Amino acid sequence: MAFSVHNDVLDAALNYIKNNCTRITLCSAAPTSFDEANNEDDGSPEGYKLAEHTVDGDDFTVAAGDTSGRKLTLLQQTGVTACDTGTANHLAFLDVSSTKLLYVKELASSKALTESETYTLAANDIEIADPQAEA
Repeated sequence: MAFSVHNDVLDAALNYIKNNCTRITLCSAAPTSFDEANNEDDGSPEGYKLAEHTVDGDDFTVAAGDTSGRKLTLLQQTGVTACDTGTANHLAFLDVSSTKLLYVKELASSKALTESETYTLAANDIEIADPQAEA
């Protein structure tokens, strides 16, 4: 049995992130809530944020996926300021005005951060693959 989804359907999900993400945070662990992604990592379980950066729709592009489907690319970001010292291993996409954690992804490689230092974050993709029949 064949499965199919129109690119507009996949783009709608990706464009929701693109149009509503106003902050990205680099986190020391995978946040499961807005507060965990938005509160600093001070050793307590309430927050994992090590760095933050303001973004808008111009910081993203939607295109064909690398293998199938569609992808949203967060373009390279410069001037990302660390608010705490630690090792970041996750990237969180936040809608600050609605206090929503939109998406979390594991970084390809962890990044050691030092409080008050600025960093460049390489481009990152969120990819939604085309559906496939179950084996």
